[in-house]
Amino acid sequence: MTETRSETPTEPSKPTDHTTPTTEATDDGGHGPRKGVAVLALAALGVVFGDIGTSPLYALRTVFTIDDGLVKANQEDVYGVISMMFWSITIIVSIKYVLILMRADNDGEGGVMALAALARRLYAKRRGGAVIFLVIGIVGVSLFYGDSVITPAVSVLSAVEGLGTAAPSVGHLIVPIAAVILVVLFAVQRFGTGKVGNLFGPVMLLWFVVIAAAGVPHILQHPGVLQGLSPTWAISFTFAHPYITFVAMGAVVLVITGAEALYADMGHFGRSPILRAWFFVVFPALVLNYLGQASLVLRDPSAAKDPFFLLFPDALRLPVVVLATLATVIASQAVISGAFSLTRQAVQLGLLPPLTIRQTSRRESGQIYLPAVNLLLFIGVLAIMLAFRSSANLATAYGVSVTGALVVDTLLLLLVVRPLWKWTTWKLVVAAVAFGGLELTFLAGNLSKIIHGGWVPLLIALAVITVMTTWRRGRALVQEERKEREGSLADFIDRINHEHIPRVPGVAVFPHPNKETTPLALRANVEHNHVVHRTVLIVSVLTANVPHVPHAKAFFRDDLGYEDDGIDHITVKFGFSDDQDLPKALHAACLAEVLDIDPEEVLRASYFISRGALRPVPGNRGMVAWRKKLFVGLAHNAADPAARFGLPAQRTVTMGSDVEI
Repeated sequence: MTETRSETPTEPSKPTDHTTPTTEATDDGGHGPRKGVAVLALAALGVVFGDIGTSPLYALRTVFTIDDGLVKANQEDVYGVISMMFWSITIIVSIKYVLILMRADNDGEGGVMALAALARRLYAKRRGGAVIFLVIGIVGVSLFYGDSVITPAVSVLSAVEGLGTAAPSVGHLIVPIAAVILVVLFAVQRFGTGKVGNLFGPVMLLWFVVIAAAGVPHILQHPGVLQGLSPTWAISFTFAHPYITFVAMGAVVLVITGAEALYADMGHFGRSPILRAWFFVVFPALVLNYLGQASLVLRDPSAAKDPFFLLFPDALRLPVVVLATLATVIASQAVISGAFSLTRQAVQLGLLPPLTIRQTSRRESGQIYLPAVNLLLFIGVLAIMLAFRSSANLATAYGVSVTGALVVDTLLLLLVVRPLWKWTTWKLVVAAVAFGGLELTFLAGNLSKIIHGGWVPLLIALAVITVMTTWRRGRALVQEERKEREGSLADFIDRINHEHIPRVPGVAVFPHPNKETTPLALRANVEHNHVVHRTVLIVSVLTANVPHVPHAKAFFRDDLGYEDDGIDHITVKFGFSDDQDLPKALHAACLAEVLDIDPEEVLRASYFISRGALRPVPGNRGMVAWRKKLFVGLAHNAADPAARFGLPAQRTVTMGSDVEI
């Protein structure tokens, strides 16, 4: 198992709450008999498929608005576009993600971070492999953040814009109404999704039934539109109009936005419920709706300006606008929750500074709220919506980060399938051509959007990459500086035992990243107070590259050479999806008899945090000046260690000295 130490620049990371049950990587995601597959499939509809399920609102419309009508509303163009849409969904979503990638889980978890961690485990013995996969994971996560800012804005705007079709007199209120919806959406994040989560599935089920039903009558009026399902139309359209096809691909990609969520949310529901929900509900509904829109455009080319809402009779358009708004809010919720989950994983893997993370559910560890991330997302989403002011304009910015994330997933997939499933070379070539070729075409088609707004998600991704790499590098420099100041732990313990330093009653806990050097707080306590507690625990935390670590593998004790001096080192190993609570973790270690200490006495322990101020000094010293300032700023705004570790404020002491970088 490949492991990474997770600690802040001035203090080690904390362990996770061992009261959270560990699940095995079963087909149902570890939920087993607690919930039926059908119930989980219904829940998955509300969380997993919100983004991709609302793409019919704007995908086909965007195709016909490219370059002021470059794609025409004639049979050749419409059938060609529908064929490209259908086979894009089939190849990328159905085959790549649902049938293949979801089998490549990391202890039941999915997503680019979990996939990168799986790759690091499989290539653990390869020199430099860990760094390469970490870099790929950082790029993938950064692109996801770019997508997270665009998705809520374009989804909510596209739904509210239906008012322009249903009630043109209030068309001027579209942006204010969308802004109010976003304000409410981000304001309620602090309460968590648990209370409204049960409503998500039924609402999205109703949504998919409605969009499927809306497409069927139009297909029956023009059955010939079913020809668009043949790949020959996409091929002939490509050869007849290569430039138009290339440009159109930048909009066709909108039909697969949200595909990464299928894989990222696998840990919450399991592979089987997501697979069934996709093939039995979502996929058929999307295909029927896109075919219905194509049929409508062929019969009435003017409908290309808003083919989705024009599928419905006048009397139903306003209720559909309301339903579409609910669906897009749910889609936005899914993206926001995904950003929370990925941020927690990044924090626990040492890629971001410690942040305040609040559990919003006592039973579901995945339901969390990060105030800082929520605020930054809200500011970004609102600013982008007010700047672009329409989903058509936002669509030009959409797609670059999405296609980039798809390419990253494919790259990691190609790297893991050979050692994981023993794929032969010809299978790798077929996968690379089918997935990578199509996605690289999508990416190339979207590069033209960069000057028209596509630079926005790329700028966001670049900012995230800068923050992550700066934090990782700065933390490494701080650790090097601290090692020089801390000195050998073995020598320090020899000194304590030979000099007979007075011992005082109680348990003292010193979080520290290793057992080679002395915690600064322990050294400061001896040098300034000239005493040592009767029981001393030096706690190191390892964040393993798996989501969860069972209790049997979570603790390892070392007496540091003296069995009876009351000074022990304990290593606590946790998964990157686990929660953190140091007192509960140590209590669990006592109950497991890893530590020979009264569990109740551990609950009354005092905690000593080794933490000092960071001082940037002139000169490079491994980091340029502006990155030093960024690193110090990130460290200054990191979450309070006592709160982050779950430490009792009245029994926590911070000691140490300044650290130069």
